[in-house]
Amino acid sequence: MKITLKDGSVKEYAEPMSVNDIAFDIAGGLGRAACAGEVDGEVVDLRTTIDKDCTLNILTFNDEEGKAAYRHTTSHVLAEAVKNLYPDAKLAIGPSIDTGFYYDFEHEPFSREDLDKIEAEMKKIIKQGAKLEKFTLPREDAIKYMEDRNEPYKVELIKDLPEGSIISFYSQGEFVDLCAGPHLMSTKGIKAFKLISSSMAYWRGDSNKARLQRIYGTAFDKKDDLNAYLESLEEAKNRDHNKLGREMELFTTVDVIGQGLPLMLPKGTKMLMKLQRWIEDLEDNEWGYTRTKTPLMAKSDLYKISGHWGHYKEGMFVLGDEEKDKEVMALRPMTCPFQYYVYKNSQKSYRDLPCRYSETSTLFRNEDSGEMHGLTRVRQFTITEGHLVVRPDQMVEEFKGCLALAKYCLETLGVEEDVTYHLSKWDPNNTEKYIGSAEVWEETEQHIRDILTELNIDFVEDVGEAAFYGPKVDINAKNVYGKEDTMITIQWDALIAEQFDMYYIDENGEKQRPYIIHRTSMGCYERTLAWLIEKYAGKFPTWMCPEQVRILPISEKYQEYAESVAKELKNHGVDVTVDNRSEKIGYKIREARLDKLPYMLVVGQQEEEDGTVSVRSRFAGDEGVKPLSEFLEQIVKEIQTKEIRQVVQTPEK
Repeated sequence: MKITLKDGSVKEYAEPMSVNDIAFDIAGGLGRAACAGEVDGEVVDLRTTIDKDCTLNILTFNDEEGKAAYRHTTSHVLAEAVKNLYPDAKLAIGPSIDTGFYYDFEHEPFSREDLDKIEAEMKKIIKQGAKLEKFTLPREDAIKYMEDRNEPYKVELIKDLPEGSIISFYSQGEFVDLCAGPHLMSTKGIKAFKLISSSMAYWRGDSNKARLQRIYGTAFDKKDDLNAYLESLEEAKNRDHNKLGREMELFTTVDVIGQGLPLMLPKGTKMLMKLQRWIEDLEDNEWGYTRTKTPLMAKSDLYKISGHWGHYKEGMFVLGDEEKDKEVMALRPMTCPFQYYVYKNSQKSYRDLPCRYSETSTLFRNEDSGEMHGLTRVRQFTITEGHLVVRPDQMVEEFKGCLALAKYCLETLGVEEDVTYHLSKWDPNNTEKYIGSAEVWEETEQHIRDILTELNIDFVEDVGEAAFYGPKVDINAKNVYGKEDTMITIQWDALIAEQFDMYYIDENGEKQRPYIIHRTSMGCYERTLAWLIEKYAGKFPTWMCPEQVRILPISEKYQEYAESVAKELKNHGVDVTVDNRSEKIGYKIREARLDKLPYMLVVGQQEEEDGTVSVRSRFAGDEGVKPLSEFLEQIVKEIQTKEIRQVVQTPEK
């Protein structure tokens, strides 16, 4: 048989060979580094026997699929260690993930001390170097096998597989796990790993099912790479908005108020106000939107018309009981049905379209307690929401306009390089989740696909992520830990107008159904603030900062001059404070740096006499003495243009 390798060379063998044996035959170093194989484009286990002509790629840790096999093997070692130390623990699932791996257990919560004990046990298992052996059983035998081992979650997983299935397992010594593979040849192949944390997780992600304990870890083939990753993780912790935002006194949470209901403190409120004023002026003055203000709640009747009651009721805060109360209300999870009635308030001609409605909308969603985190996933939030009611012939250009506005917002915030674009599609195998025919879905998805391609926007396609009424573009970003969240959404809706009897009069005097674009321009204010905290590690562009300048008088004698400088800055829209404390100037400067301020102005006798200020910034350190008018012109321009000023030298310590 002829085996064509990745470089185009061909190896010939007279007898069947395993992927592992071929790897060693090519080179001993490759055999030792091999994590999996790729045969004719399909990822396979190293134990897979090849008995016919094919193309073969040996996957190492440098390949994503090889990395996944390596880390998945480490998750099995974790599971074995937990079973050795806590025999009553029950195994759930343990996949590899982008940052490493995790394993879910039915067990009491794990402490950091527990994780350290488990790590030590894992090192013993790795040192023993047990071979991982694959074996299979018929479905019924596999069920009994796991029942005998008292692993109910594994039994449930097997029972979900079709009758007649052949179920695969991997053993390493006495430990056995249900698994499809692929895996390393032995535990000794694991060179460097670390258990990162543990948390609660629901079985199969369902809050109605068992609460499990998830242990997260990571693994690398080189210790130096592991150490570098752990250092980056420490940096991520320091940037974590949930930690840094509290330390900077931007927001807080209080148990008696409730989970997912953050309190925005004065500094955080100031930042949100700046973002809101920017977006509202941008949409209204430059992008042709008309602003609305609609109620925070409505009768269930409204949501029944829109379809949200049937498709989304579990995610809503419902006020009342349909069986007992004459009128049942619900806090709004979205604004679209309200704005439809703004549109319907007067008859529209084809000349009136497009109608672009925007609103700074406070919304409410009944998020699961296990999902909420800081400002990124909360129960009450505010978004830059908008709905465009358009003629079908206007839809493509208006959709492009929504993308252009979103890109402009991303560029202004300085985060345009941090996002990925997703075409979120319906799932044709689960049609009860959606309204409309397959033909409508396929047509609208193709429209979006064509738009993104025309605009040279790289995107991926996600099945099953569409709204129930139409496909959408999701613009996503990862937080400091690598978890992806949707920041901006633009949805194509060719269906809802029918349900609300929305129409316009065309040029022939006939009623026609409009299309609707549901969109955000910047997204959710709270989530965007979290993103910005982590992006800039709290060192925000000047225009966003709640405190842009702090004036530091050298002594009490110069407080009056400091106040006059502050007044002049305030008159030009600069957020400024004066540090009048009886502290040494060096202490005041250090505190201003710790507060991550863009500018501090030191004033003393010479500055007062000359009408100048001594400028220090986090961008260039000591910028020297400048006339107040020159500094004022500089900072006003920086704020008005929303410049993102770069650090050009490290400020002196």
